[in-house]
Order: sequence, then structure tokens, then C-alpha cells
Amino acid sequence: MNRLVPRSLTGQIALLVAVALFVAQAINFALLLRERRAYRFSQVTAPAITRVVDAAERLRDGRFREPTGDGRERQKGRLRLQPANPIESGLEPRLDVEEGIRQAMRESNLPVGRVITGLRPISPTDPRFARMNALRAERMKRMGAELSVAVEIPGKGWLTMTTGWPRTERSLIWQLIAQTLILYAVVLIPVLWIGHRVARPLRKLAAAARDFKPSDPGEPVEERGPGDVRAVIAAYNTLSRRVTAMLDEKDQMLGAIGHDLRTPLAALRVRIESVEDDEDRERMADTIDEMNRTLEDILSLARLGRPSEPPTETDLSALIDAVVDDFRDLGHAVEYQDGQRLIVSLRPALMRRAVRNLIENAVKYGGGGEVLLTSDKDAVQIEVADRGPGIPPDQLVAVFDPFTRLDPSRNRTTGGVGLGLTLARAIVREAGGDIALANREGGGLSATITLPQR
Repeated sequence: MNRLVPRSLTGQIALLVAVALFVAQAINFALLLRERRAYRFSQVTAPAITRVVDAAERLRDGRFREPTGDGRERQKGRLRLQPANPIESGLEPRLDVEEGIRQAMRESNLPVGRVITGLRPISPTDPRFARMNALRAERMKRMGAELSVAVEIPGKGWLTMTTGWPRTERSLIWQLIAQTLILYAVVLIPVLWIGHRVARPLRKLAAAARDFKPSDPGEPVEERGPGDVRAVIAAYNTLSRRVTAMLDEKDQMLGAIGHDLRTPLAALRVRIESVEDDEDRERMADTIDEMNRTLEDILSLARLGRPSEPPTETDLSALIDAVVDDFRDLGHAVEYQDGQRLIVSLRPALMRRAVRNLIENAVKYGGGGEVLLTSDKDAVQIEVADRGPGIPPDQLVAVFDPFTRLDPSRNRTTGGVGLGLTLARAIVREAGGDIALANREGGGLSATITLPQR
């Protein structure tokens, strides 16, 4: 059912109005039909029943006389007594008329046998109209049908009559269809126009909100449409300006924090050179380096929504190869299965950081890593695999949360505070891709970056 309901505002309004009009027309049709049937009963059915009962009473009392005249009209609207039923089979019966005659005959204590009715359509070119009175012929044409009635009087014969019968249902249906089409044209066209006028600025507002980027807020959305819609657009424009101003303040604050923290760390770095014990000096230096890396990770993660580096066409294979060479220069066992040359639009410095974080994890927890670059028509995959202890299956998603670390497989002795995967996923998602983790058969972990081909 949900598939049949339009998703757009204009479509839903039009559907609601169309259904309301249809229901209103259906109620109107039922009331008109009831009125027409009541009119037909009072003007046709009741007089026919009355004439049949009156003729039966006269027949019982011996006062019945068949109409006389030139024979042109005496069968129309007048009763005759015939020895057999003259109504041919196959005509549409009128059960309400038959039941009405039976009930009236019983109430008058008149004997009655079978009651048969037959409805026959009348063609406007029927030759009998030429022998009729002009007014009667025109009335019969408007009615569209004639009703033949035959009532069996036991021991006497069949009282028969023929009278005009209005075919109101068919004309009423066509009248309803014509009215409905006119109403749809008169009502739905303005509704669709108004809905389109309301929906167009809303679609632009939705597109602006969907494409909003803190690094490039773009132009304000034009305020168009009804007053309520313009108020929503104005509120969005104000909100986007506030968000941009808040982010500018945040960047300034982060820059000040970074400067204020790096200065004492640099001073500590200088002062530890006076420590005579080599082991203590190295531990202090490692602690300061870890604090610097942690600070850099936190600042990078906080600034990711507003990177200063623009996207550029980058050879992804060359980028990965440069990162792998850095680890090899440090003596780490990192293998790279060089793939084909792939040009992808991304921010190279940030993507280099994401790949480096994954390889760094593989080196820390697996002693080395394997990097593989593959592609298909829709996406590019960078897989970084290791032979470390892996991750419990129920923690494969949780490890992406900031400051999340696993114990005992990933402990403090390996360094870091749990921001590497968080930062890597944020960078990849900012580029339109994602990262997935999976445990390898035989032990180890596989981290796969998937980027769209564009």
C-alpha cells in the first residue's frame, strides 16, 4: 500500500483531494439515486400497482370492461384481460413491482396467481412512436424503456398492461462521471499548482541542507513560496550562518589550544636533554612524542569537517606506495601488492593519514602488514591486513568509537589512545567511502577502505 501513496507533498495533497472528491461524488450519487427511485415509485410504480388492483376488483365484481377505440393507444397504460401471458421470456424483471402487486392484492383480499414483469428498452426510432400522440411519444423517448406487467387472476385470465419506465440509473452514472471529471479539472489543477509552488522552494531547501558543508556554506537559499515556507527558509539561512560562525570560532580556539600545548611540550623536550640517565631520557621523549601524536590526532579529528586541503585528482597507487616506503624505511615488514594506476578525486594528505593509521595498527599489533589495492567499475578498495590477534566479533564496530581500546589483545604497551581508527573512518567517510573490519582466516585482522569511483 505504501508503494501506491506518492512521496511528494504535491502528490499526497492531490491524492487526498481526489479521494475526498470521489467520496463526495459517491455520496451525492447515492442520494440522487435514492431520490430518483422514490420519484419513480411515486410516479410510475405506485400508479401501476393501483391500476392493477383496481382492475382486479372490477373484474371480481363483474364491472371490468376492456378499453375501446381505434386500437392505436388502447394497449398503452390501460389494462386488458388476455387468456395467456403475453410477456416474452428473457426480459429484465422488476422484482419490486412484482412484490408490490402481490402485497397490494393480498391486502385487498383479491386472488392472485403469478405476477410477471419485463423491462424492454425503447429505441428513439421505434415505429410505434409514429402512431402515438406527440407528447406521449416524447415522454416515452425520455423515459428510455417500457415496463410490461402480467398478473394471473385464477379462473379469469391475465391482466396485462404496458407503461413507460424511466432508466435513471444509466443517465445518472454518466452524469456523475461527467461531474467528477469537471470537478477534478476545476479543483485538482489549482491544487497541483499550489502544491508545486510550495514544494519547489522546499525541495531547494532540502537540497541545500543535504549538501551543506561547513567548509563551503554556499549562498543563502532564496526565500520564495508562501509565508510559512519563507519563514522556514529564513530560519535555515540564519542557522547556517550561526553554524559557520561557531565553526570559525572553534577553529580559532583549536589553533590557540594547539599552540598553547605544543609550546610547553617543546620546552619539556629541550629540558629532558639535561637528564643524565639515558633510559629515563628515552622514556620521557617517548611520552612527549605520544602526547604530540595524541594532540595531533585530536586536532585533526576536530578540524575534519572543515579541511583546508581541496580535493585533487590523485594517483591512489602512488599515494599508498609512498606511505608503505615510509614504514619500510623504518624497518617495518610492510608488503604492498602494487595495483594498477587509479586516479581518484580526494584530499591526498588526509587519505595518506588514514592509510598510515591502518598500516600503523597492523605493524603494532601484527608485526607487519600487507596492503592490496583493487578496483571495479563502482568502487576502489584498499585492504590492509595483518596476522595479529584480531578483534572479537562483537567489538568490530565498537573499536571505531573515540578512545576505545581492547584488552588484552591491544594494550597500553603498544601506545596510542584509541583515535587512529576513529580518525581514519572520519577521513574516509568525508571522502564518500567507508571502512570495514573483518577477522582473517588463520588469525589476523583485515581493514578495507572502500572509495567510490568518480
